[in-house]
Amino acid sequence: MQTAITHTDYKTMYEQQLLLIADLTHQLAQFKKMIFGSRHERFVATDDNKPNPQLSLALDADTIAQCKITDATKVEYIRTKTEVTNKPIAHPGRMKLPEHLRRETIILQPDTDVSGLKKIGEQVTEVLDFIAGELFVKQYIRSKYVQPLTDISNTVITTSLPGRIMEKCMAGEGLLAQIIVDKYVDHLPLHRQLQRFHRAGVTIAQSTINDWVKAVLNHFAALYDAHKRMVLACGYLHADETTIKVLDEIKKGKTHLGYYWVYHNSEQKLVLFDYRKGRGREGPDDILKDFQGYLQTDGYVAYESFEKKPGITVLNCMAHARRKFAEALDNDKARSEYALSLFQQLYATERTIKDEALTGDAVLQLRSRQAVPILETLQKWMTDQYPKVLPKSPIGAAIAYCLPRWKKLSIYTTNAILNIDNNPVENAIRPVAIGRKNYLFAGSHDAAQRAAMVYSLFATCRLHNINPYDWLKDVLQRLHLYNTNNIAELLPQNWKKPGV
Repeated sequence: MQTAITHTDYKTMYEQQLLLIADLTHQLAQFKKMIFGSRHERFVATDDNKPNPQLSLALDADTIAQCKITDATKVEYIRTKTEVTNKPIAHPGRMKLPEHLRRETIILQPDTDVSGLKKIGEQVTEVLDFIAGELFVKQYIRSKYVQPLTDISNTVITTSLPGRIMEKCMAGEGLLAQIIVDKYVDHLPLHRQLQRFHRAGVTIAQSTINDWVKAVLNHFAALYDAHKRMVLACGYLHADETTIKVLDEIKKGKTHLGYYWVYHNSEQKLVLFDYRKGRGREGPDDILKDFQGYLQTDGYVAYESFEKKPGITVLNCMAHARRKFAEALDNDKARSEYALSLFQQLYATERTIKDEALTGDAVLQLRSRQAVPILETLQKWMTDQYPKVLPKSPIGAAIAYCLPRWKKLSIYTTNAILNIDNNPVENAIRPVAIGRKNYLFAGSHDAAQRAAMVYSLFATCRLHNINPYDWLKDVLQRLHLYNTNNIAELLPQNWKKPGV
């Protein structure tokens, strides 16, 4: 016996099909943007009566948006704009070349006879030039002495070679430092470096250079452990993760998808990479088992267990919340634009803090005066609007993402050291993404962890404005003189350039 399909059933099926079409259309638009479009998330509010000016969003824009909800699908805007007179910026002129660079002076004289003429000055023109890096040989010559033949002991006297971490290695510290910086900072794979050495007339075996890099990074284990202890002793960490393909002998012909879990302290400028074979909560649970303080994340479920641990306050990333509404612009332009205009004002407050270099109570007062009312308005608006939108639509998903996390998204206003979002750790991860496109994969799980060590130290160098080559060469020259009690002196955050 067949059941008759009622008009209500047809209507329900029709609505479900419309929802499916809308969802698939949104997914297609997102995929097109990922492949063909710009990755930026800037927002410029538009006026239906005027063409979109397509201007980039300034976080300190003096545009204030107000709204009035008229029904479930329409939001009316009243905008007031303060005119700002931009002062003309004087052209700085031709770039001045750094004074620390060696000057090679070339004196040019007029072709005519200048005898009897009075010299009234000189015209100096500087050109920045380059000489390719040089491979050279350090040759140590040690004189050998022996007692006169009357001494039957025949004792030979000579001096010792300077101490090194790898005494029998053919490569000097400068070359080793350059190879590792080229690979992990400039993302130049080892086989390309070998091609460059070959053009210079020096042939090095692939296995040899692999062994050099592996040996150097193995010596960094103690330095990395000291760095890890210092990072985890901080009271405020950002956390995020990114993928790395790894060759695995168990998976013949395939790579294993491993993960770098990255922890960043923006207050003391420290970064820690920790390699794990998976994306499960075991990684952060293990390394953060003794951590106490603020932990800022993107809302990934692996971090949820920390909300129940005493001594840890979890906060979320406002940039991720904002991104949901940016993705919903094509689905519900009116609501998305209203939410984005309020996010814009939150970030304008943070730009003021940065531009005026505010700290401590000044930060808290400004956030309390400007950010807190906006956060309260946005929360109330989302609570009112959620019942009026389709839960599975992009705008519904954006609101559903934010509302349960709103308390954790607002915690940043309670402490001046906290950031509004997780961008500091995401910026620290970016070099890894560039590296993935160049060397494709790590040779083993151990190699991936060794890479995590050097990524941690080089990322910290960058935050402290330290030339990674200068730091690494000096550390390689002195590392054998240190032990676990004083090795922390060589960490980038504690390092002092020789002679300074």
